[in-house]
Amino acid sequence: MTDHPTLEVRAVTIYDVARAAGVAPSTVSRAFSRPGRVNAATAERIRAAAGELGYRTNPLARALSTARTQMIALMVSDVGNPFYAEVIRGAQSAASAGGSTILLADAQESGRRERAALERLLPTVDGVVLAGTRMADSAIRMIAKQKPVVVLNRAVVDVPSVVTDNARGARLAVEHLAGLGHESLAYAAGPEASWADGKRWQSLRDAAGELDLRIRRLGPFSPDLHGGLRAADALVGQPATAVVTYNDQMAIGLVRGLTALGRRVPHDVSVVGFDNIDAAGLVTPGLTTVAAPLRVEGRSAVEHLLAMIGGGAPRLERSMVLPVRLVVRESTAQRSRNNTSPASGTTNVSPSARNASMSTSAGSR
Repeated sequence: MTDHPTLEVRAVTIYDVARAAGVAPSTVSRAFSRPGRVNAATAERIRAAAGELGYRTNPLARALSTARTQMIALMVSDVGNPFYAEVIRGAQSAASAGGSTILLADAQESGRRERAALERLLPTVDGVVLAGTRMADSAIRMIAKQKPVVVLNRAVVDVPSVVTDNARGARLAVEHLAGLGHESLAYAAGPEASWADGKRWQSLRDAAGELDLRIRRLGPFSPDLHGGLRAADALVGQPATAVVTYNDQMAIGLVRGLTALGRRVPHDVSVVGFDNIDAAGLVTPGLTTVAAPLRVEGRSAVEHLLAMIGGGAPRLERSMVLPVRLVVRESTAQRSRNNTSPASGTTNVSPSARNASMSTSAGSR
């Protein structure tokens, strides 16, 4: 019987990859632990050499040696809200390009749940993106002292943030409705804890005042379809010929509620939403809305967070403000001079009866 020698298989190391790629071992290490710190062409050559040699990084070992886990927490106020779908996609693409993984957490519109989840997540992540946070500014700043933090859709002093141009969006909506002859507007408000809600209401009031229009605030309402139904009831008691809602979810619920009350959109009431979620173009009538670059929001927030994690200085002096545009669809039209009061001629349908016909709802930021 012939003895066969045992073949010893040696693990491929960064030194092997460095020799194959023609770079220093430290450059190989940076290419995997800090992708943004290595020239793109060099990083690609290193990845190609690693692939040919069968080199695989050890995430646990890297975390122990660098005190980094390559994981980022993305906290959203309600994962069921379609608004966050594009935000999450943008965040994921930026994290993947930067060699990190997203850990998604749902606050369920609760600041208490949000804080509890973050307490568990902070030891295991390199940084945090807070999207639509319901926590107080002081709590956010406390977290920012422990790990790099970027806030989405909210401005917090001394914490980097990415927001959309709420003032511009509100002005576009008011100017559009004024151009259609509307003189009496209403704003269906979202959660009181929402920073965006406060900015939109303030901007709508300013724009309406400059254009000599009347505007009143209704609510607050839950930021979903059922909140829109409740807003329809409130509008009957405080008539206006046009309504701007906190978000598209509420706008869609408002249209349903007004229809159930015998009011026609846009013949009797014009409706404008915010965000331009996919459903805005699918409902009937199509929803006029202020479109935000949702995927860009998520991507920008994570790219900035990764730069901070890599040692870059945060932009504390001001928020990153992203542009918006108005998408005009069929839910807005010229004011009907023959039907100026949404309260006249309505058929009273109870909110509970209408709610029973709705099987879905979603939250907001």
